[in-house]
Amino acid sequence: MKNKYVNFLTDEHLLSCIGNLHKAYLKAKNNITKKKFYTNKVDTIKLTFDAKFNDIDEESLIQSEILRQIDKSINNSIGTFHEQILGGIKGFEVGNLSGFDIKANDNTLFADIKNKHNTMNSSAAEALFQKLARYADDNKKAKCYWVQILAKKSFCELWSGDINGKEYSHSRVYKISGDQFYNLLSGKQDALFQLYKALPKAIKDYLNSIENSCEELENSAIDEIKSKVKVSKRSILDQITFENYSFYLGFDTL
Repeated sequence: MKNKYVNFLTDEHLLSCIGNLHKAYLKAKNNITKKKFYTNKVDTIKLTFDAKFNDIDEESLIQSEILRQIDKSINNSIGTFHEQILGGIKGFEVGNLSGFDIKANDNTLFADIKNKHNTMNSSAAEALFQKLARYADDNKKAKCYWVQILAKKSFCELWSGDINGKEYSHSRVYKISGDQFYNLLSGKQDALFQLYKALPKAIKDYLNSIENSCEELENSAIDEIKSKVKVSKRSILDQITFENYSFYLGFDTL
């Protein structure tokens, strides 16, 4: 039976991956409480500039900041989505916290997947190269890849060069763009493009299949802050600043 969405992956697996990502979205955005919102200290000095320079009212500004925190969490889940998609291609599997993200069933390929090309500092890059080199040394037929799903260009090349002041190279350690890696595993040159084109329909089909079956909790952070504002008579931004920095010199007078 012909696949409905892409020709390198079963429809069931694609919908399952979409479902897992949907759950991650719900978890990230459901019931963002004031306590969660304050987990990482809110930069109210930056928010003051944002409000004045961009002419944004304080409530809209805080809603945007909450969405920014949600987006930061979701970015990690997008990388996991690609791992699950690629691990569903015949002959490959997901690492599941084994030290690699994707491997070939016959141990001829190991890969570490980053969603964006610029997500590592030099120390992280050095550690990644050393890890991939160890996989290559331990598996003499293996090629090992640093995968950049969103890269600056389409490429597949040996990864060599200066990292943290040391020269690194290995005959079987590569870096590769997302389109080339999808092509490598699937044997389809346009595999990543196929996924991109299929996603709107597949997501729609998935959402229709679970309609009304999952309850979304309301984000409560802004309402909790506004309830405090009613009592304190502070502005929303002053209230957040007071609740985050009242222990700073002078800030308890807000």
